[in-house]
Amino acid sequence: MIETWREAVVESAAFYVGWGGLLIGIVFGYLVYVTNFCTMGSISDILSFGSYNRFRAWLLACAVAILGVAGIEALGVADTADSMYQTTNLAWLANVVGGLLFGFGMVFAGGCISRNLVRAGGGDLRSIVVLMITGIFAFMTIGGIIGPLRVALFDPATVDLAQSGMETQRIGEAVSVMSGISLETAKLASVIVIAGAFLIYCFMDRDFRSSGRDLVAGFGIGLCIVAGWFLTGLAADEFADIPVQLISLSYVRPAGDSIDYLMRYTALGPPGFGIVTTAGALMGGFLGATVSGRLGLTSFADPADSVRNMLGAALMGIGGVLALGCTVGQALTGFSTLAIGSAITFAAIVIGGIAGVKTMERIA
Repeated sequence: MIETWREAVVESAAFYVGWGGLLIGIVFGYLVYVTNFCTMGSISDILSFGSYNRFRAWLLACAVAILGVAGIEALGVADTADSMYQTTNLAWLANVVGGLLFGFGMVFAGGCISRNLVRAGGGDLRSIVVLMITGIFAFMTIGGIIGPLRVALFDPATVDLAQSGMETQRIGEAVSVMSGISLETAKLASVIVIAGAFLIYCFMDRDFRSSGRDLVAGFGIGLCIVAGWFLTGLAADEFADIPVQLISLSYVRPAGDSIDYLMRYTALGPPGFGIVTTAGALMGGFLGATVSGRLGLTSFADPADSVRNMLGAALMGIGGVLALGCTVGQALTGFSTLAIGSAITFAAIVIGGIAGVKTMERIA
């Protein structure tokens, strides 16, 4: 059955990736809006109110995504070893610095990229400005004026894991190399231990177990990540004229790609997965705001609010490129492959977010 689906998707990859990605993005955006799923908000909840529910929803989404990716690989739909997260080049310093900058910036911008996408769909003009600045600074960091500095500062710190006998940067493979355990056993054990630990931590809390909103957020968003891997895994064909990248949801570079696509639509052909899922998240936010009765235009409160949001957007654009992703692109999609770089970025984003919240409290 999988091969039958693969043949159909590969034959019309642009159609399936376009419409399938749009649907995944809409569901993701709608869930983020109606459940108030927010990484920055989860950190703020912990520091301000001692509430861990939204943080647990994030970890639940991670656990669902990890288990889903393991299932996809077992079925032969995709091998995430072929994804950008699993190269043997571990840019650990870029992961740390990028994660810190992104985490700090998302606080000043009122939320991460995905949160700003759904708010923009609901009519928040601040978020539209944040998204545009994030996309511009992302492109500046990839190959623009900041690009040479990025290469000069962070490329020398990149570690080639192949020299240690590793073919990917999976946590399970690192365990196998260091312990001598068979690769398959170590990979399976890492999935069970990490996903299991997250699930136990989430469901040991009574308040979280009784919070339908957070349960829906965790399970639903985790499944959106799995759906993205499933779709692009089926569509991946190295012999295609325009190969589909094996990826799931991510929003830093796609914010820049979407701006570029709007300006050069006639020259670029069908939109890729990142662009359609970005558009889908906007549409999902619009749908969520409409259903919730909260659709309406809002803007910056004052000049200081404008400066904070724009600074946060710039930091997210730079940090997201350095770290190879955001709270969704690395801390969910990347971490679902159990990549070492994604785990480093995940921790750095949390630390950066904590520093951002404490800084905002001091200047408020």
